[in-house]
Amino acid sequence: MFFKDWTKYNSFELIMITLGCSIYAFSLDLVSIPSGLADGGLSGITLIIRHFFHINLGISTLFLNIPLILIGLRYLGNRMMAYTIYGTICLSLFLIIWSQQPLIQPLPLRNDLLLSSLVAGVLSGLGIGLVFRYNGTTGGSDIIARVGQRSFGFSSGKGILIIDYVVLGLSLSYLDLYHIAYSLIVSFVLSKVIDMVQEGPNRAKVLFIVSDKSQKISQLIDVSLNRGLTYLQAEGGYQHDQKQVIYLVVQPREIPQLKQLIKAIDERAFVTVLDAHEVIGEGFSYQRKRYHVNWQHSKE
Repeated sequence: MFFKDWTKYNSFELIMITLGCSIYAFSLDLVSIPSGLADGGLSGITLIIRHFFHINLGISTLFLNIPLILIGLRYLGNRMMAYTIYGTICLSLFLIIWSQQPLIQPLPLRNDLLLSSLVAGVLSGLGIGLVFRYNGTTGGSDIIARVGQRSFGFSSGKGILIIDYVVLGLSLSYLDLYHIAYSLIVSFVLSKVIDMVQEGPNRAKVLFIVSDKSQKISQLIDVSLNRGLTYLQAEGGYQHDQKQVIYLVVQPREIPQLKQLIKAIDERAFVTVLDAHEVIGEGFSYQRKRYHVNWQHSKE
């Protein structure tokens, strides 16, 4: 039944999960460990086990994930858990591969802990973010973060950050406070990169415009910015009069021009500007239009 609805996009998801696991394992084996940095979540626990018992990260990661996968089976869908099992195995294999291969040496960053922390945070965040973006996890704390995201609405990055801080506290058992402090930088950068990769790099602005001259403003938006818009029917809370609210999505760099346009038509217009992390679907383009008209002469 699981493979009944399998599509080419599902195969693409597995490829991206594999790539994400490879990047994350590379960051651990060739940046964090040589620089003496701790890690958060389950990876941080495996580093503690490695220090005291000299067990390979890939092996300990595989075994410690078994109870967490059982927890995930209760809260996450069958396909996501299948992706999680796949991601867990991929991460374990790449941790073994990167630690054993003789061709690529650890990155020469161990003498600069700040640079090591930034590189580790970016690479780890990129790897985990790719896995999350394509509906997988790498097991461990990722499962807990996903359960928290599904059940309580926490972003994946914030959930992982909280778990990381707890594990980093435990890492004081074998690392000094100096290295732990830089490991906190790794966790902070990692959480930000995860959220950025999940949400996508394309940012936009959402505007709600309330004006008695909404028709005139709409016409100039169409002519000057070549942007589509939507009318929302609203009722004033004080006089209970009917109003048309303009709902509009634009590029951030278009905001100054749009503010001037609105002010030229109606100085009393009420405008709310919100962040949109990603805009998809028909009707919006991140490209500016190729023509421009002088709308300033339209001021009434």
